[in-house]
Amino acid sequence: MKRLYVIGGPMGVGKTAVSRALQQRLPNCVFLDGDWCWDMRPFYVTDETKAMVLDNICHLLGNFLQCSVCDNVVFCWVIHRQEILDGLLSRLTLRDVELHLISLTAAPEALEERLQKDIEAGLRKPDVIGRSLSYLPLYESLNTQKLDTTGKTVEEVCESLLVL
Repeated sequence: MKRLYVIGGPMGVGKTAVSRALQQRLPNCVFLDGDWCWDMRPFYVTDETKAMVLDNICHLLGNFLQCSVCDNVVFCWVIHRQEILDGLLSRLTLRDVELHLISLTAAPEALEERLQKDIEAGLRKPDVIGRSLSYLPLYESLNTQKLDTTGKTVEEVCESLLVL
């Protein structure tokens, strides 16, 4: 049986790092970051681009799930609303797929500290802090398993996900 890990969370919570760690630990594993399907310059958020990105993600995930050499698929993205998650899942064939829906969270102070380090390193722009903190409470209402990453290493979070 194939496994699909869908990992959501606000910017800076550790989705990509944890997903990469899972990819290293799981056999025959592919990793897809939803941001790769939306890496445009300039960045436009319109109904058209949102539909295109969701279509791109569903196409790639569907192909990975159908591929005989992929036993594990790890997908991460800022999935902060249930309708985004439901829309994504409704477009995938999940027969014979063990589904793991996870929301990574962190204490607001820890999230802000992580993001500030990224800003200082030139990896993010300062406006990310406000956006990320405003998304944080939205994850509580999602139909996902919650995992608080505060004070945990990437490996500790990865280990926790493997036993969920």
